[in-house]
Amino acid sequence: MRRTGRPGWGNYGNFRFTRQAKRTCRASCGVDDGRLWRKGRLKCQAISNFSRAEAWCAPAWAGRWKCQFANDFDPLKVKVYADNWGEAEILEDDIHNVEPADLGRRADLAWASFPCQDLSAAGNGLGIGQAGGATRTRSGTFWAFIDLMKDLKANGRLPRILVLENVVGLLTINGGEEFRTVIASLERLGMRAGAVVVDARHFVPQSRPRVFIVAIAKTSALADELVRKEPHPTWHPDPLVKAVAKLSPQCREQWIWFNLGAPPELKKTLNSIVKSNPVGVEWHTPAETKRLVGMMSEAHKQKLAEAKKSSKRMVGTLSLRMRPSNGRTIQRTEICFRGLAGCLRTPKGGGSRPRIIVVKGGSVRTRLLASPEAAALMGLKTSYRLPDIYEYAFRVVGDGVAVPVVSFLRAKLFNPLLRSVKKQRAAGAGKSNKAARRPDKGRRGQLELRV
Repeated sequence: MRRTGRPGWGNYGNFRFTRQAKRTCRASCGVDDGRLWRKGRLKCQAISNFSRAEAWCAPAWAGRWKCQFANDFDPLKVKVYADNWGEAEILEDDIHNVEPADLGRRADLAWASFPCQDLSAAGNGLGIGQAGGATRTRSGTFWAFIDLMKDLKANGRLPRILVLENVVGLLTINGGEEFRTVIASLERLGMRAGAVVVDARHFVPQSRPRVFIVAIAKTSALADELVRKEPHPTWHPDPLVKAVAKLSPQCREQWIWFNLGAPPELKKTLNSIVKSNPVGVEWHTPAETKRLVGMMSEAHKQKLAEAKKSSKRMVGTLSLRMRPSNGRTIQRTEICFRGLAGCLRTPKGGGSRPRIIVVKGGSVRTRLLASPEAAALMGLKTSYRLPDIYEYAFRVVGDGVAVPVVSFLRAKLFNPLLRSVKKQRAAGAGKSNKAARRPDKGRRGQLELRV
């Protein structure tokens, strides 16, 4: 289904439509992720745009979900999708070129992970811009997704569930204005929304918080067990609560505090993922390790000294940061032994590559994080095929959504939410069919009751 998009937009958009079937759904990964999914008694369909979760999330959607349509502009991520799940559903094109006719029948769920560059702390604060604005921002690809959903609604094909995923900066950047705009746009589609913040650290030893906005039709009924009266401290942290408080009165009134239950207990450790004999990378030479240690501040040298006192194998993260010192800025080595990797990112330079440090007694070794180890930190299976080139592999990994997070949301929210929505629809259809079969008797009964 590949179709080359117009040049000059980079990783600007992916969408996905899918359908629940007896086989595993297909997913692709990339900076931008979007999908439409549909689910029936035996089938579920979904659409995905901005394929951040697409390339590897098939295990997360295991069961009856089937990918009906996926889209990414980045040829690398489209190739990764095709290498793992085939190219039948993936469309390589700018999202602005995607038409409703490309998406097939009505889907149950549409997923969009629009670009985060203009929403993150490391970005420029441009936000998502304005609908139809002359100046487009990278994160403003959100508007192409909304326009597509408007077209689907006009054709009676708006997915039953919309999911938007992004960095938590969406909640706070520009005083929460971007978040207000996103929720207001969903409200104009005739949908009510809720959101949860899920950190991958509950599932894998990596700190990777992301916000997931989930919207359904205003007329849809919700099962009582899916809704909380008050926010949960884990799934609805303070930045989200404050962002919701700034919404319009109408959006606040319709807001949903989704109930995900208690957070799971982390079972994997960074120590179990980092291997003594890595694949694809080499341990640093003693001279390089000595150089990195020499770049540490006294506080971090003390952390290293404490790690040496332990008889256990201590695995930590190693980062290079620019820090002020005596009126100038110098590069420092910083280490952490808290058992979690920092958020994996797309590498933009040598200093941004993830590194690890392993200490056992007096032995200190350092190296780059290997691609298979990064894949494990995202919850990917060892059979998942990443690009052989190191930088390409981390472009895919750094833009992805952790697989166990999507799996958790599928089980705790998407599946029961869709069952609740479809149960209401089936009940309404049953009443209509019954009345259609016995129109005269039904009317007489109503008249008799009124009398």
